[in-house]
Amino acid sequence: MAKEITKIFPAKISSEISGYNKLISFYRQLEYLENSKVILDMRNTYWFEANLCAALGAMIEFLDKRNNSVKIVNVKAPQDILTRNGFLKPYGYEYPKFTYNTEIEYRTFKEHQGKGFSSYVDSEVLNNEDFPKVSPLLNKKINQSICELFENARTHGQCENMHTCGQYFPNKSTMDFTIVDLGQTIKNNVNNFLGESLNGADCIEWAMKENNTTKTGNVSGGLGLALIFDFIEKNKGKIQIVSSDGYWEFRKGKIKKETLDSSFPGTIANLEFNFSDTKSYMLKEEVDINNIF
Repeated sequence: MAKEITKIFPAKISSEISGYNKLISFYRQLEYLENSKVILDMRNTYWFEANLCAALGAMIEFLDKRNNSVKIVNVKAPQDILTRNGFLKPYGYEYPKFTYNTEIEYRTFKEHQGKGFSSYVDSEVLNNEDFPKVSPLLNKKINQSICELFENARTHGQCENMHTCGQYFPNKSTMDFTIVDLGQTIKNNVNNFLGESLNGADCIEWAMKENNTTKTGNVSGGLGLALIFDFIEKNKGKIQIVSSDGYWEFRKGKIKKETLDSSFPGTIANLEFNFSDTKSYMLKEEVDINNIF
């Protein structure tokens, strides 16, 4: 008979370094489990930012692969959003009959479903009526840049599944969109490529620089974030990358690097878009200098 293990979920999980530390610490309490009935008890949880369903879903995938069965119980404050985005449906919580149109559906994509992921990014993120005004060509390029994160997880991370979710926060006029994989970490890939022993944050910083890549052969490389990085800088949004023990953040023109309390066995990429931005954007090559009036 399978052993039953109950774990109390943290009270507050947000898209900040403290939230990532709590989430990874919770994962570390679970990673040794196998052939067990695992109950995730959310009775004390009063705040859980829904975009981070992507990270929790990846953790549950890890438990499933170790022949555990997972049940989520006592969901209180976050129940509304976690049912509206579909995350709780496998655990017996049905979609509500109403929506505030603030949720981004929780999805898991297989490594060969790049086209499906691209369509998902369009429908759930870029085509949101409150997304900053961008030209059709820039819209397409932003999609391609986000899809490079998917491609990076598939090729660098060598993982089977990518977990994605997001959330629009009307009170902050921001949208967070998160992509998570449990493949090879950036720290592992970069240090193997460079023959170095850099810490996790420095490895992420190296990978974030345009034209830096651990890919070899006739394969395009880099995290593919040059364009999205430029857009988010102008949009006054935010980028966060978590991988192994590294935390890297770009916000308000400044880069922050930290070493996490514990290591995450994959990569979390979170993009935050500023929806209070009233400017319009297009690519430089779209501007006709002979017809600017």
